[in-house]
Amino acid sequence: MDVSNWIVSVGGLLLIGVIAWFFWGPKKGGSFAEIGKSGYQETTIQVKNGYHPARIIVQTGKPIRFEFMREETVACSEMVIFPDFQKSTTLPVGQKVTIELPPVQAGTYDFTCQMGMYRGTIIAREEKK
Repeated sequence: MDVSNWIVSVGGLLLIGVIAWFFWGPKKGGSFAEIGKSGYQETTIQVKNGYHPARIIVQTGKPIRFEFMREETVACSEMVIFPDFQKSTTLPVGQKVTIELPPVQAGTYDFTCQMGMYRGTIIAREEKK
C-alpha cells in the first residue's frame, strides 16, 4: 500500500467519524417551550434540513403542543414520529401541522422522521419553585 492509499483510507475514516458525530453525537442546549393561554406548552418547529429546534425543554405535568412547519420537499421530512406516544403525522410542504402530546414525567422523549435521519428530543424537567 503506497502513501496515496493511506491518505485516502485515513481521510475516509475521518469523514465517516464526522458524519456519525453529526447525526448521532451528543447535542447540547435546547429551546424552552412557552406556556400559552390554553395551558399547553407550545413551540413551533421548522422542518428544513432537520428539526429546528431539535431539543425542546418542557415542564412535567403540563400538556404539550408542537406546530411543525415543513419548508422542504425531501422525502425524509414527510412524516414525524413520536414513538413513546405512539403518534405520528404527515407534514405537507408549506402547511402548519399541530400535534398535541399529554403531560409527561421527567425524562427524555425522542421524535424522528420515518427514516430516522431527522432527530429531535423532548427534555421534560420538574418545574423549579
